[in-house]
Amino acid sequence: MPQGPQDVLFLLRPDEEPLCAADGLLLFCIDISGSMSITSEVTEGGHVVHKSRLQFVLEAVLRCVQRLSERQPDIRLGLVTFNSRVTMHGNENFPSHSLSSAELHNCDFLKETAAGFPTPPPLRQNKHHLRRQVLGLCHGGTTALGPAALLTIEIASRQPGSKVIICTDGKANTGLGDLERENNDARTLLSSTIFYQDLGDYAASRGVTVSVLSIEGTDCRLDELGRLAERTGGTVVVASPNRLHSEFEAIIENRMIATHCTVTLLLPQSLHVRGEKQAGHKGTREVGNVAPDTEITFQFGAREQDADAPPTGNRVCIQLQIRYRQREGHMMLRVITTSRDVTDDGSAVLSALSLAIVQLNSSQAGAALAVRGRFLDARKEGEVQRKLIERAMEHNDSAEDHLYQEWIKTMEPIYRHKDGITRAVTDAGAALFYTMMRSNRKTISLKEKL
Repeated sequence: MPQGPQDVLFLLRPDEEPLCAADGLLLFCIDISGSMSITSEVTEGGHVVHKSRLQFVLEAVLRCVQRLSERQPDIRLGLVTFNSRVTMHGNENFPSHSLSSAELHNCDFLKETAAGFPTPPPLRQNKHHLRRQVLGLCHGGTTALGPAALLTIEIASRQPGSKVIICTDGKANTGLGDLERENNDARTLLSSTIFYQDLGDYAASRGVTVSVLSIEGTDCRLDELGRLAERTGGTVVVASPNRLHSEFEAIIENRMIATHCTVTLLLPQSLHVRGEKQAGHKGTREVGNVAPDTEITFQFGAREQDADAPPTGNRVCIQLQIRYRQREGHMMLRVITTSRDVTDDGSAVLSALSLAIVQLNSSQAGAALAVRGRFLDARKEGEVQRKLIERAMEHNDSAEDHLYQEWIKTMEPIYRHKDGITRAVTDAGAALFYTMMRSNRKTISLKEKL
């Protein structure tokens, strides 16, 4: 039986001055390209009207501005828009600044330009100017999403805990991060994949959370754009136009409790970690930004035919090291150490297994494979875990069948793809898989349909 774990918290770099405890920035990065002119039929006040995608988005932004001005008047809220040009919108004391053409292909130039742009003032000072900026927007042009994301993240990176909300209805096709020419140019797609991966890594390293919203019925390549959210603890959502405001609000209200989080699992030499950095008995996961409901899982197992495996009756130690930065800026290290009995009694092991954790790990691992189109590998992973869960249920009187059935439903989208080849993932599928990857034991359920 396990003994009680030791849980110790250390303050790293005690002589280091903590960062400013100010709240992070909130930046909207909004698509105003030509496709945002497409309309939907809605009923308002008993009358049928046609509203463009851009109208829905701007109304949602304005509702957020109004609500935040009442509840968080000191929040610093900024706006970046993109079509063929990328515009960083200014304030009463600083004009807006636009970039276009060759400027959108130069990463260093974009970063330098963003660095010279001022931080948004508190909303109570800038509300009316911001409203005028939003109301003056119109659609037209292409989709320079990549450069816009880079500029927005660079501005947000000044304050750990900042949030970026990207809202778009189409593939990036102008400047860095072009996702539209992949069928004709594989090198362009690889370059763009690396661009979004690196940009996500950079945002996470600066404590910035990036969420990506696409509009229902569009194709934005969320499997690629979602890398920004995956790496930073953000969300990936496909929303109907009339639900954009509620999705914006959910993202705004989801606060982060820590940034720069890295988790290291240390095992005995006879065990090995699967699928993490530093193969062997040590696994490291760069988690980045952490919300109150964040849960991650590791897979590990015994080495095949390990002559040094500890004999039955012995105890082995397992340690978890969690490094993170608190909101006020202190770097912390939490060390949790526990021990476990070594046994060859399979029934005892199966009866003690936490089915909820195994199911969560299977959902997260399977989704991570599926979002890259690796459905065959995802199904193989799921089958191994399903057999383990069913064996454990035979030895666990407290196992609840309805939880098992809920997990089966959660895994259903992965099994729905019957072919064994890599295939493109739809936006709805990508959003679902990214949601599964960041699920926890309370939220493990099927919320969307492919």
